[in-house]
Amino acid sequence: MREIIFDTETTGLDNREDRVIEIGGVELENQFPTGRTLHIFINPGNRKVHPDALAIHGITDESLKDKPPFADVVDQILEFFGDARWVAHNATFDMGFINAEFARLGMPPIAIERVTDTLALARRKHPMGPNSLDALCRRYGIDNSHRAKHGALLDSELLAEVYIEMIGGRQAALGLVSSRSTDQAIELDDAPILIGQRPRPLPNRLSEADLAAHAALIAKIGAKAIWAKYDPQD
Repeated sequence: MREIIFDTETTGLDNREDRVIEIGGVELENQFPTGRTLHIFINPGNRKVHPDALAIHGITDESLKDKPPFADVVDQILEFFGDARWVAHNATFDMGFINAEFARLGMPPIAIERVTDTLALARRKHPMGPNSLDALCRRYGIDNSHRAKHGALLDSELLAEVYIEMIGGRQAALGLVSSRSTDQAIELDDAPILIGQRPRPLPNRLSEADLAAHAALIAKIGAKAIWAKYDPQD
């Protein structure tokens, strides 16, 4: 399974008017980085970088003057993503901007079925939060000390590590990689499951005192004790 962990930086927050100025992506194959990455800066035309956005990512109008417009890099982006899933943190934001750029070129949007939102995954896995990228890096012990400002490729690389940890990819792979090839994974459902009986039963770990205390508790509760339905001694 191919996935692209990606991030965008923009001139502001309104995808109806603001533009994508940076996109970064990291390719995963079966939940492992392949080493292939995408990193493009984009000229937003007449749209200026909002001061609040500049404070977050540090990308200036001056630095974007010699960069290509989105129309000139769209084929490169689509070639890199191919048929992979699009994976982003707070994907609603990033996909809103990507699809707005596609719409300006008369191109169809990326279907929601092809998108994974790691923020939604994090909120389900860690409902008490916090679930920002920095917070998840701390939770999973991922070094993000070099992240002074947001950057599309850097954030994609950090998110790829977070995503792999969050879905248990590394742990699962330890037992599911075939010895014949690192490119082939054994599905858990295909592994043989041996069911048998121990040659000798395990000894009872309850002492006589434990059993007597349990019986006294059941007697105190009375006939309505739920244990009375399952305890063969009752």
